[in-house]
Amino acid sequence: MSKPLLFGALTVVALVLIVALRQHNIDLETLRYWLANADRWHTDHLTTLAAVFFTAYIMVTALSLPLAVWMTLAAGALFGFWGGVAIVSFASTIGATLAFLAARYLLRDWVRDRLGDRIHRIENGMARDGAFYLFTLRLIPVVPFFAINLLMGLTPIRAITFYLMSQVGMLAGTAVYVNAGTQLAQLDSLSGIASPPLLLSFALLGLFPWIARMFLNSLKRRKAYARWTKPSKFDRNLIVIGAGAAGLVSSYIAAAAAGGRGC
Repeated sequence: MSKPLLFGALTVVALVLIVALRQHNIDLETLRYWLANADRWHTDHLTTLAAVFFTAYIMVTALSLPLAVWMTLAAGALFGFWGGVAIVSFASTIGATLAFLAARYLLRDWVRDRLGDRIHRIENGMARDGAFYLFTLRLIPVVPFFAINLLMGLTPIRAITFYLMSQVGMLAGTAVYVNAGTQLAQLDSLSGIASPPLLLSFALLGLFPWIARMFLNSLKRRKAYARWTKPSKFDRNLIVIGAGAAGLVSSYIAAAAAGGRGC
């Protein structure tokens, strides 16, 4: 199949799905309704349900449809924490990689026109930090995930590197959302909204970007000082720059206070 035909087919599929989604108001109540229907399959057809969910998540991510957050919550409710994390982690990364490959081999001109100057920020970041820049974007998405998938397809990063950095970078965020989904599954009434586990789960959603930023800042500091060996002790704790009146007085007082050491 030629590139124009394949691009046209993908566009039609995406448009049909977007139109279909707009007919439904996606919110927590809708999510609970879907979960109630899926629960009928949960006991007797768990493997089939997991396979269908896994495939659907890949399609949603590959086509950049606005359902990933809701499906991640649903994964926690349907499959528990560890099962939900495993399904979402691999499905989201595979879908992201498919979008990445589509941008690289099919949609290059369209992505450049659509996303404009953001490609320059991505290119500069990749030139500066390499694959670590992608890891940073995945951990703290200053650019939406779907845009990262497409924009990275225009850079020279290898597909396997994109996959691995995405898998690791998205894992922590996936775990936070799946954990919130496990609490939604236990919500039997409106009074349960105020339960401590549910409040804590959603508090983590807000705190996670701050925690991730602190973690990344720590990594950057370690990287900046990696070439240097920290001294076991410091011989001086004051250096005076300048020999004016203030500098001379400061030097004299510091030397006197230190007992003449370091002069």
